[in-house]
Amino acid sequence: MENEKLAFHETMETHEIKNFKTICCFDNDLKALMEKDVQQSIVAINGLKTFYDGARTNF
Repeated sequence: MENEKLAFHETMETHEIKNFKTICCFDNDLKALMEKDVQQSIVAINGLKTFYDGARTNF
């Protein structure tokens, strides 16, 4: 990959993904499904950390 930094929109999308993954749910079936998804997504999110650390956050 040539550019090791996230663009502004990629930084926001990454932030939105992280926020979505932490929402609260009261439906037990949906909660269990989301728990499984979160566990599977941890690996992917950890993979994004290297890019997130290099994200441009100041204008």
